[in-house]
Amino acid sequence: MSSFFKTLFTGSLVGCSLLLSELAHAADKPPAPPAYLSVKDAGPDYPLQGEYRGWQRSLGSLRSSRSVGLQVIAQGDGNFTATKYYGGLPGSGWMGGERFIYTGRRFGDVVRIESPDFMIEADGQSAFIYSPEGDRVGELHKVDRVSPTLGAKPPAGAVVLFDGQGTNGFVNPKVTDNGLLREGTQTADAFGDFRLHAEFMLPFKPLGRGQDRGNSGFYLQGRYEIQVLDSFGNEGVENECGSVYRTRRPAVNMCLPPLTWQTYDIDFTMPKFDAAGKKTSDMRLTIWQNGVLIHNNVAIPAKTGNGIAEGPNPLPTKLQDHANPVVYRNIWLLPKTPGTPADSSWVKLPLQGPPTPIRTFHQPGEVLAVSPAGVVMLGINE
Repeated sequence: MSSFFKTLFTGSLVGCSLLLSELAHAADKPPAPPAYLSVKDAGPDYPLQGEYRGWQRSLGSLRSSRSVGLQVIAQGDGNFTATKYYGGLPGSGWMGGERFIYTGRRFGDVVRIESPDFMIEADGQSAFIYSPEGDRVGELHKVDRVSPTLGAKPPAGAVVLFDGQGTNGFVNPKVTDNGLLREGTQTADAFGDFRLHAEFMLPFKPLGRGQDRGNSGFYLQGRYEIQVLDSFGNEGVENECGSVYRTRRPAVNMCLPPLTWQTYDIDFTMPKFDAAGKKTSDMRLTIWQNGVLIHNNVAIPAKTGNGIAEGPNPLPTKLQDHANPVVYRNIWLLPKTPGTPADSSWVKLPLQGPPTPIRTFHQPGEVLAVSPAGVVMLGINE
């Protein structure tokens, strides 16, 4: 056989081997976990997931009762985890400290969570805590918290990027049949310093794990990612919802359950550069998630993740496509000028969200003032 035909024959064998290997690998790869976009399709685990708040008695007397919050998280196929907080829920009573993590299973219409010291049964409306002897030592009720900035109207001078009526604010946007913006687009214009209001909804993806659970993000100027992720019930670390991706974790994990509308209110100031192109000050950032301050005028030293390199030129802001069906609505942006005072009010917070207001305290450095109309106005201090 000539060298030409030997080469051709050998190359064909190698090519066939590679093709068979790729086909075998594709066959072995598990299918992507399902992601549900509506409550009616979410299955029997979803109604049991959520936030519960009430009391627990640690000793025999009523005097030992303590306020507690419980977040019940569906993990798929009837499996659950739960996080308990003494004092209340994150952003509404719990002021930091120890988190207690448990596992549980669904039995019919009830989740049963067991530990050596007690058992919790949650039915989607209430949760009862029992001692090992079977005595009821705690009672909680489900709460559906609402961000106080949900539905915030753009103030005078704001640029409406998406309101469900038009799509000119984004490049090649994808819009759902019910008028919601999908991930995977960027603003049509570039903006320098700005204040941004946006609302997002995470899919219910109980079998997803880690970064494959409702992943998207706001890439401010294409440089700095503010993570969007189903981190409900988690610790809230540097790659979870509310984080400046892999750079800074939020002060508190304010991620609500999936299929719930959530809000980001972001105050963004670009880094400064001198005439020679040398950076003279870092980008600064303040973020409220669901009405609670999670980053307070923090300096971010560099771009994050796969972001574009820092520079003096404004760039568009992206809604990251991370192969998860996240939807957005009510996105508007208020450009800032050099003379814009840091403590100027810009987001109206109607006092809403019964039965448990999401906002029960304010963070140091935050300006709170009640207007004559009876709403709270947000601002920041430098």
